[in-house]
Amino acid sequence: MMNVLKDIPYQAERMGRREVANTDQVLIMQIALRPGQSVPPHKANAAIVHLLVLSGGLTVDLDAKVYAMAAGDLLPVTGGVSMKISNAVEADTTFLVIKAPNPAMYKLKD
Repeated sequence: MMNVLKDIPYQAERMGRREVANTDQVLIMQIALRPGQSVPPHKANAAIVHLLVLSGGLTVDLDAKVYAMAAGDLLPVTGGVSMKISNAVEADTTFLVIKAPNPAMYKLKD
């Protein structure tokens, strides 16, 4: 059992992260951002991805469409889209990245 609101993996210089769940059906990562920190820009993989803000706030840029997210907001992300995610508030922010099925399942089929 894990409590995602305790021992949040904040880092001083870069984003923090930890694995919350890793099964064939789902991969859940917790990302922790201090004010001014961001996730390195990347493309969403082929899995169905959802971002769920637990605390703080995010700015999420998906192929130039920008979303402002607050605690409790859930955002679906289409596979292959370019993503830029940053802490949008002057407080620590943590969120879950939920991928289903686990992207590792796609690699098995190649």
